[in-house]
Amino acid sequence: MKFAKYHALGNDYLVLDPSVVSPDLNPEKIKRICHRNFGAGSDGILLGPLPSKLCQFGLRIFNPDGSEAEKSGNGLRIFARYLWDSGLVKDDEFSVETLGGAVKATVFDGGGTVRVEMGRVLFSSSKIPVEGPDREVINELLHVGGRDFTFCAATVGNPHCVIPVSVLEADLAKQFGPSIERHALFPNRTNVQFMKVLDRNNIQIEIWERGAGYTLASGSSSSACAAVARRLDLCDSKITVHMPGGRIEIELDDDYSVLMTGPVTKVAEGMMSKEIFEATVPL
Repeated sequence: MKFAKYHALGNDYLVLDPSVVSPDLNPEKIKRICHRNFGAGSDGILLGPLPSKLCQFGLRIFNPDGSEAEKSGNGLRIFARYLWDSGLVKDDEFSVETLGGAVKATVFDGGGTVRVEMGRVLFSSSKIPVEGPDREVINELLHVGGRDFTFCAATVGNPHCVIPVSVLEADLAKQFGPSIERHALFPNRTNVQFMKVLDRNNIQIEIWERGAGYTLASGSSSSACAAVARRLDLCDSKITVHMPGGRIEIELDDDYSVLMTGPVTKVAEGMMSKEIFEATVPL
């Protein structure tokens, strides 16, 4: 099975062409492919380009636990770069359909940078979703792991729980992320971000990604956190998001529509052996 591997600030994905992928690509096979020791290793799989009635290209995004994601900002930037490398797009803007909605992307800087219109961030509990009455989920209380956190929830086509903190450490995401991801408040599970506001134009985040775990960077997390920081009037409309893997630039309209710009790096092209699927070691 042929693949191409890219990373966006250390958040790596394998791009698989549907024309060469076995039709029985199931969660167990996805977990095997993404495994760092028993597979090719990645934070997820991008299956595309697929046919789309709404856009020029369709895309399906899979987490390393075998579940399917609605949207991924880094994944979309990587997929855009893959299309550019494959000669399917040039320097003009093009559209991609995901489960989390349609986006527009542009590749520039010789493929090294991709800009994506991520869509509008919403804070409505019914859209995210978050349990309880329909409301904007802003500055609510969450008790988990013996601690109380104040959080905001948002959707960029996929769900996010953003927790502003004054002291930011990676261990916050690693320790509390798993429990928050599967908290009863979030019926579809959720991505989790701990966020520190540095100034009116800079925030720093640590990320626990739904279905993937602790992650060095995330485009949709950056989008959600920037929108929350703006919604709380802690930041202006242009925000640099600092993550362990690097930085993403976010621009917000008055309706919280997001324009995300960040780098993409091509890692490798290769061929996966069928032997990885014959292994008997359980994952």
